[in-house]
Amino acid sequence: MLFLVAALLLFGAVLGTVAHAPFTFTLVAALVIAAWLGIFALRERHGRRTH
Repeated sequence: MLFLVAALLLFGAVLGTVAHAPFTFTLVAALVIAAWLGIFALRERHGRRTH
C-alpha cells in the first residue's frame, strides 16, 4: 500500500512538471521516450526469436 502511495505521489509530481513545461518540449520528450521504447521492444523480440 505504501508503494502505491509513493508511486501516485511521484506520478503527480511528474504530471505537474509536464503541465508547466512548454508544449514543444513535452512533445519532443514524448517522441524520444516512444522511440526508445520501440527500439527496446524490437531488440527484445529479436533476441527471443534467435534463442
